[in-house]
Amino acid sequence: MSLFRCPVCGAPLERESGAYRCPNRHSYDLAREGYTYLLPPNQKHSAAPGDDKEMSAARRAFLSKDYYRPLRDALCALAVSHTSQAPSILDAGCGEGYYTAGIFQALRDAGKEPKMAGTDISKFILRAAAKRSPDIEFAVASSYHLPLADGAVELLLDCFSPLALEEFRRVLSPGGTFLYVVPAADHLWQLKEVLYDHPYPNEEKETPYEGFAYETIVPVDADITLPCGEDIQNLFRMTPYCWKTPKSGVERLAQLTELTVRTAFRIHVFRKL
Repeated sequence: MSLFRCPVCGAPLERESGAYRCPNRHSYDLAREGYTYLLPPNQKHSAAPGDDKEMSAARRAFLSKDYYRPLRDALCALAVSHTSQAPSILDAGCGEGYYTAGIFQALRDAGKEPKMAGTDISKFILRAAAKRSPDIEFAVASSYHLPLADGAVELLLDCFSPLALEEFRRVLSPGGTFLYVVPAADHLWQLKEVLYDHPYPNEEKETPYEGFAYETIVPVDADITLPCGEDIQNLFRMTPYCWKTPKSGVERLAQLTELTVRTAFRIHVFRKL
C-alpha cells in the first residue's frame, strides 16, 4: 500500500501498473518518469507552480556535483539515528530528490527497511527525482495539503521549503522527528557580495512551534569553490536571489569564472509531542 492518500476522498491509494487507484475509483496516472500528480486544481495558484524548467535544471546540475554533500551527510546521519527499523519518511518540498535519495540509501545501508515519499509542487523538478530513485514514491502536491494520512510518517524533512506546520503536525506520528533546514546568517555571503551593493546576513533564530519539542540545532558549515561560470550560474539560478537581483549584480556575477563561497546551514531538530 502507498504512503499517499487520495486527495479527493482521503482513501488509501494503491500503486498499480501505470496508476494509483483508491477504493472509490479515483485514479491518478503515473508519469513516464514514475511520479504522480496529486494536486487538485483548487490548490494550484498558477498553470505550472513551483520551480520552472530552468531552475529545475540548475538545481539538478549543481547538486549532482555534491557541493552540498556535507548537508546531505548530516541529514543522513540524523535520519539513521532518529528512526526505527522500518520507518515511513516524507520529504516535503523534495525538489530533485538529492536529499531524499541520500537518506533512503543511508537507511538501507544501515540495515533498515524504509518506506519513503517525496512531494513537491513542481512537476518539472519531480521528473528528475523520480528518475533518480524509482524505489521512492513521488507526487506533485502542496505542503499545505499533504496527501497522507494522520500520523503516517515517523520522520519528516523540510529543506528550504514552506513551513506548513499544521500539516506537518498532522502527518507526523507521536514522538516522530521533524528536520527543518534553514540558511545560517552567512550562507552564500560571498555570492551576495557580488550581487548586491549592501548585502545583509540572514536572520537566525530559535522559534518554538506548538506541538513540537526542540531537540537540538545542528550546524553544517563548509567553504566550496566553484571552478567555472556554469556552476556559479547554476547556484545563482537555484536561489531566491535569481528573482530579486539588480541588473548590475547579475552582470558582475556573469563575469566570474571562479568563486569561493561559504555554505552555512542549520538543521533544527524537533520531536512531535
